[in-house]
Amino acid sequence: MEHNERYGKYIAMVEEGLEYALPNVPIPQARLLDAMRYSLFSGGKRIRPVLLLEFCRVCGGNPEMALPFACALEMIHTYSLIHDDLPCMDDDSMRRGRPTNHKMFGEASAVLAGDALLNAAFETMLDPDNLALLPAGVVVRASHEIAWAAGLYGMAGGQLLDMSEKVEESIDEVSQIHMLKTGALIGAAASAGCII
Repeated sequence: MEHNERYGKYIAMVEEGLEYALPNVPIPQARLLDAMRYSLFSGGKRIRPVLLLEFCRVCGGNPEMALPFACALEMIHTYSLIHDDLPCMDDDSMRRGRPTNHKMFGEASAVLAGDALLNAAFETMLDPDNLALLPAGVVVRASHEIAWAAGLYGMAGGQLLDMSEKVEESIDEVSQIHMLKTGALIGAAASAGCII
């Protein structure tokens, strides 16, 4: 299969998986669901989930079995973008050519949308149905890899460093920010794909 064909197949898998994990259903808290879906389905290249699926395939695994983890990774990435755009962080008003989440839904709803997407990621990875497809140890190891990359020693820690008040930063400091804020989730996509 050609690269572009495989990439397109992975994108379709991820879109379908995200719809399955976060369907548009009528619920009393529909405003929160709308805010979550607004950012989750706002486009993007889906680089992290595609990498996870491809690393799984290259290591001899079945990308279908890795799909919940790929979708979870995209949910985590999306939550980070929602929070990154907030006035208390980067204070952005546009993302991917559209108003940012807090501009559309308000700050409180945007914070909750990010929080709920992070939780949805773990609900998706740790869904008991995954245990029918993969050994429990694999589910736990892949989930831990993604969780670690999203937290203090990865993306969240990198975001804090990026918010530094310093006027000038050394190349080492800038590299550290990028390794944590961006690189950690990309690395987790590769390693979790290999684990699965």
